[in-house]
Amino acid sequence: MSMKREIWRETPFGVKLLLSTSFMMNLGFYALIPYLTLYLTGSIGWALAMAGLVLSVRQFAQQGLAFIGGVAADAFGYKGTMVLGMAVRAIGFAMFAFCTETWQFFVAAILSGLGGALFDPAGSAAFAVLTPEAIRKEVFAFRNVLTNIGVVGSQIIGTALSAVDFTYLSLFAGAVFGICALVSFFLLPPIAATSTRHSIWESMVHVLKDRQFVRFTVILMGYYYLSNQIFLTIPLLVENVTHNKGDVGIVLSAVSVSVILLQMKVSQWMEGFSQRLTLIGVGTLIMGTGLFMLTFASSLWMLLLDVFLYALGTMIAVPNLVDVVPRFAPRDLVGAYYGFNGYSIAVGGSVGQIAGGWVYDQSIQLEATWLPWTICLLVGVLVAWMLYQMEHSTGKIGKDYAKIARS
Repeated sequence: MSMKREIWRETPFGVKLLLSTSFMMNLGFYALIPYLTLYLTGSIGWALAMAGLVLSVRQFAQQGLAFIGGVAADAFGYKGTMVLGMAVRAIGFAMFAFCTETWQFFVAAILSGLGGALFDPAGSAAFAVLTPEAIRKEVFAFRNVLTNIGVVGSQIIGTALSAVDFTYLSLFAGAVFGICALVSFFLLPPIAATSTRHSIWESMVHVLKDRQFVRFTVILMGYYYLSNQIFLTIPLLVENVTHNKGDVGIVLSAVSVSVILLQMKVSQWMEGFSQRLTLIGVGTLIMGTGLFMLTFASSLWMLLLDVFLYALGTMIAVPNLVDVVPRFAPRDLVGAYYGFNGYSIAVGGSVGQIAGGWVYDQSIQLEATWLPWTICLLVGVLVAWMLYQMEHSTGKIGKDYAKIARS
């Protein structure tokens, strides 16, 4: 699972710092978010739909405003935008501890999302700008491993703190982001995009004119439709199959643990393939196949086997996904490109949660349990085919794309 020593030595200090804050933020985020739903429906006594609305408001505030956040990062420097975003999210997360009225929860959710909209594109762009291109893919793969270690660790912290009192969990998550803001402010070297400044309007127009990139972002909605099933339909299915709530944790942890153990290996296997869009498509297709196989799962072992296949797909897709965006972008617009790319998460993820849940409910009523998983397979096939077509209709990604993106 570890990163090659020589690559770690080549990794600049700023990137190592970004990796550690990224790990800490995942720890804080995934400790709080799953338990926020339980807190709202349990202690506060809300309906599940209302709790879902708070979560989707946070996601939309983050992904919907990420384009503006990315443009701001290009204009005002990545470091300042990141520190501000971390501080805003720290306030939002800590605020959940003191909310009593409905509107207060929505304010906290919007602040949490706005913080993410500021630090997320800026952080991704900072990674891309600071990491030497030769080792970028492996650094992104390592970041994926750290994310999953954070997810597993966060489950332990989240379970422990929420058992005592949700207030402590909320304050812990806020404190993590507050510490990351301070560490970044004092230790991270300043990272400016380049000296040229574009107005927000110019940046938007530039990205929207880049047809290839807009096309890529639209296709990715299918990938995020599949990746969001892990928070929604997979837990429901596990409970239906094994009749044991505890097995949900086992299945979700299995996804993270397989990424922790195998991500760097998978990335090494892929080193020889230069066709990155096709690789993202192959990864998405394997995810769709793993989800489709859930149709036939009748025991915990079969569920684990299927989600392992799903996890393998993410290990192929994720490092390439993050690595491809800066290849489209002119150097002074990397933040805006990452921000715009966030719309694929906003739309694909929301459709995945809303339509995915609806289709799942319908399939039980119609006694067509194969339906949601067959849709997942079709989405996987479609994404793989469209990305393959895109790669072969425009030539190799990279230098040719740089020309297309800048023209």
